[in-house]
Amino acid sequence: MARFIFKLPDIGEGIAEAEIVAWHVKLGDRVEEDQQLADMMTDKATVEMESPVAGTIVALAGEVGDQVAIGAALVEIEMDGEATAMTAKVPLADGVVTPTDAMAQANPTLEDSAPLPAKGGAGGGSSTPTSPPASPKNPPLAPPLARRGTEKTLASPAVRQRARDLGIDLSQVRTTADRIRHSDLDAYLLYNGGSISGSAPHRPDETTKVVGLRRKIAENMAESKRRIPHFTLVEEFDVTDLEATRAMMNRDRGDQPKLTLLPFLITAMGKAIADWPMLNATFDDDAMMLTRHGAMHLGMATQTPGGLMVPVIRDAQSKSVWQLARDIGHLADAAKTGKATRDELTGSTITLSSLGPMGGITSTPVINRPEVAIIAVNKVQLLPAIIDGEIEARKRMNLSLSCDHRVVDGWDAASYLAAMKALIENPIRLLSA
Repeated sequence: MARFIFKLPDIGEGIAEAEIVAWHVKLGDRVEEDQQLADMMTDKATVEMESPVAGTIVALAGEVGDQVAIGAALVEIEMDGEATAMTAKVPLADGVVTPTDAMAQANPTLEDSAPLPAKGGAGGGSSTPTSPPASPKNPPLAPPLARRGTEKTLASPAVRQRARDLGIDLSQVRTTADRIRHSDLDAYLLYNGGSISGSAPHRPDETTKVVGLRRKIAENMAESKRRIPHFTLVEEFDVTDLEATRAMMNRDRGDQPKLTLLPFLITAMGKAIADWPMLNATFDDDAMMLTRHGAMHLGMATQTPGGLMVPVIRDAQSKSVWQLARDIGHLADAAKTGKATRDELTGSTITLSSLGPMGGITSTPVINRPEVAIIAVNKVQLLPAIIDGEIEARKRMNLSLSCDHRVVDGWDAASYLAAMKALIENPIRLLSA
């Protein structure tokens, strides 16, 4: 039988390597044409690799988390019949690339391959793990401890209920009376320093290899903090009138998407950026080149099951709050389901991050390189405020702005937040053309 070597195709301009984030096959598996082989990640975009041939998997190039160079062997497949040259179709997040790959000679080898051990599953059979022989490194497992016998403990229903709530085993509580009382529970707690056996079970240590999106996040955040001298400015905003305006618009929205605060904040960012363009910029610190962008392509930090992603709303400064709300919903869903395209995940010029009600009182967001500014939205609180000499309950919220101090001065940051404040606290002005 002939063998086919599937080489990692060129999956993006300027990409030299990609990371294995998931294998969908293992050694010995039978695969059909167009069956998914692996997920490869580059620049926060995951690319699905599909088999161009049918056959049996005989070699895999590495484990999850390993980097594979473009053009290097990824999978070796033993085919049925003779080998012929063919084209491997590789679906991308935003299209299809068809890199042609010539067939290898009979019985090739993958020098850099690290075959994975066979695992149970469809098409691959199953194997029953056996315990290793006893040795100093692998001692035999000890039998479980026998349960200690206990005598019947006397206590009132109220004491028993309190003990259950506290997680206290009454058989461990000593008493000088004929039955356990509340005072005995108090003494037990004091004697044990407030620590109750069984109330907080100990979790074993867990070691996990950092791969895929989580590794990209770690690398980007570390590089951002290493290269960029951050400073953060926090300003308080009164959003009482804005919240009333939002509630009114939602009541009459018809088939429009429900409005959160985010579309209004993005609108304020877009209008204020016209006078403070140094914040809507990207900085190439290797070439020492600063680009101030005419359009505001807003990166929207979004939490996904795999980690933080930043889909981009193009030309956000020119869109209505309804259009922004629709874009926010679409991009958040695409990011969380892994369907966001490469174009939707790249090209941001400034970022907005929000945790909604969990946003805390203040924060110090980390800049998304190569941008020079990021705004974090903190939670809305009902707080007392002095209005015209009278104390009123007002809805207040803090915005935290982090900037790259190499290209943005404190005066610029403070002026930008002041311009946003004038718009946010005056909804009519904010929504006017």
